[in-house]
Amino acid sequence: MPITLWKDRSRNTLRPCVVRNLQSACSEGGRNGRFANRAERSDMPKLGDGAKTAKGMAPERARAQSPIPRRPKPPHAVDNVVGAIGPKIRELRAQRGLSLQQLADRAEVSPAAIHKIEHNGMVPTIATLMKLAVALNRPVSFLIDEATPDGPVAFTPTATGRPVFTSKSGLTLTSITGPYGRFYLAGAAATFEPHASSGEAAMEHPGEELIYLLEGALEVEVAGETFRLRSGDAIHFRTDRPHRWRNPGARRARAVWMTQRPT
Repeated sequence: MPITLWKDRSRNTLRPCVVRNLQSACSEGGRNGRFANRAERSDMPKLGDGAKTAKGMAPERARAQSPIPRRPKPPHAVDNVVGAIGPKIRELRAQRGLSLQQLADRAEVSPAAIHKIEHNGMVPTIATLMKLAVALNRPVSFLIDEATPDGPVAFTPTATGRPVFTSKSGLTLTSITGPYGRFYLAGAAATFEPHASSGEAAMEHPGEELIYLLEGALEVEVAGETFRLRSGDAIHFRTDRPHRWRNPGARRARAVWMTQRPT
């Protein structure tokens, strides 16, 4: 049988009522009230003083606890850094006259991936970024550095130098010079752990390097000739010759390491 609701005015509530004919009234409903919304179902909660919403709280309290709309956040600085990676890679590749395939062969990254990265169609992984940086002879920090204002001077107070990425185990570099793009000279405070080395394979790349040893010992091999540095010694060499280094001692070595950035 159809079930509808009728309003009990004496109790100020809605109560279910079974009817045989939608045109008739319940006996009690005829005495105390009339049928309320006939489309309602009998399993609805009673409505009246102190009624609650379906979530179990009074409408006033529910409105008070409604979430406040948040203002949209402005673009994060990270978005600017990520958006600049592709153009930097494309510019470096053009400066070196490399095709997509040539850079892909050097970095062991597919040409399609490099094309997407250059046009901001894909965010590179850390591993891919490291491969591209090495292939372009730049530190990863160059690709992810935030834009800095132009100026002829870069002052680096004590303990404020930025870490410089290096793929060599046992070597720690802290920048003491200005950012790429503004200066051709790069310098770092270098710490060589005991027995650390650049590896078995010699390195070759455009530019020059100068190492001034502050303490400890360091061996530098250039074009097959080995130079043994002690505290106070310095070596300056062209890096387009095969070269490598190692710390032969049982304690750390510290040096000022300067390089000429490729243009």
